[in-house]
Amino acid sequence: MDIKTLNQILEIAFAKRVSDVHFEVNNPPFFRAHGQLLRSKLASLKPEDTKFIAATIMKNNNRDLPPDFTEFDASYSLDNSGRFRVSIFKQRGNIGIVMRVIPPEIGDFQKLKLPKVLSEIVKAPNGLILVTGPTGNGKSTTLASMINYINEKYAYNIITIEDPIEFLFSAAKSCIIQREVGIDTADFGSALKASLRMDPDVIMVGELRDLETIDACIKAAETGHLVFSTLHTQNAASTINRIVGHFPPDSQEIVRQRLADILVATVSLRLVEDKSGESLIPVVEVMRTTTTIQACIRDGNLEEIEGHIEKGTAQYQMQSMDQHLIQLCNKGLISMREAKRVSNSMDLERKLTFT
Repeated sequence: MDIKTLNQILEIAFAKRVSDVHFEVNNPPFFRAHGQLLRSKLASLKPEDTKFIAATIMKNNNRDLPPDFTEFDASYSLDNSGRFRVSIFKQRGNIGIVMRVIPPEIGDFQKLKLPKVLSEIVKAPNGLILVTGPTGNGKSTTLASMINYINEKYAYNIITIEDPIEFLFSAAKSCIIQREVGIDTADFGSALKASLRMDPDVIMVGELRDLETIDACIKAAETGHLVFSTLHTQNAASTINRIVGHFPPDSQEIVRQRLADILVATVSLRLVEDKSGESLIPVVEVMRTTTTIQACIRDGNLEEIEGHIEKGTAQYQMQSMDQHLIQLCNKGLISMREAKRVSNSMDLERKLTFT
């Protein structure tokens, strides 16, 4: 493996619009396209190949790979502005790498087929907005689109804290400061505390990973800032459960009250195949924190939230995952089989019959 070969493989990934590239010892490179993992016809990789790839990525970041590492996150850029989010890890004593393709341009809500209501949600003067979903289902892309919308519409000071930096923003009306954990700051907690002294209007935290980061984000929202972040959760109820569950049992009631006061919305995503099988469509649950949903959060009645989301479609432009799946089925964009695969509901087919 040499730098020319590595970059050629990555340029193919961009040209073929794949989402991920996998490098593992004793296997050829794999590409993930339209959700499917495809084995390339290239030669199998040797331990020295993946070691070279990891070292090249770290050199691109002006860093050395720690000798005792077990897993490490980084980014990688091609000369043509192609960018990747990189996970470097040990497996069976060898180095493996998975590289997530970052689109060169930040798509707007229409291009990404996201609900129009997102343009209303981001107008909130302060509070917490969370984008959730499984890995590889569009959280980072959606979050970047929301931040860029603010960048283009408002004269704000936007601070992003990421590990690693994914999308690169070009300042439009806003001033944008992008900080990378491990390079520009020690950790999320330290960066969040520092950001409050940097005259922020909007703070974007790449992911809520631990109690310290979650608490710092809630405090930032409580002090009048608009805070964005992501979580690996399926829907609004599981998102609230996950956040509250990070805190000790004796403080969870207070946390629910704090969360009810500052949570603006949750946007939960899944990507599904269209009927052609050649492209992916986002299925989106949108929950906005109405007074009724605030009461559910405070009282811990999270099982009632989905029902309130479905009732708030007309007035608040909310939608449950099932409502969006049914809408896509009725438009002939996705199959019933694909909708049932994604839905957590046992009676999706019955719901579709009565629409």
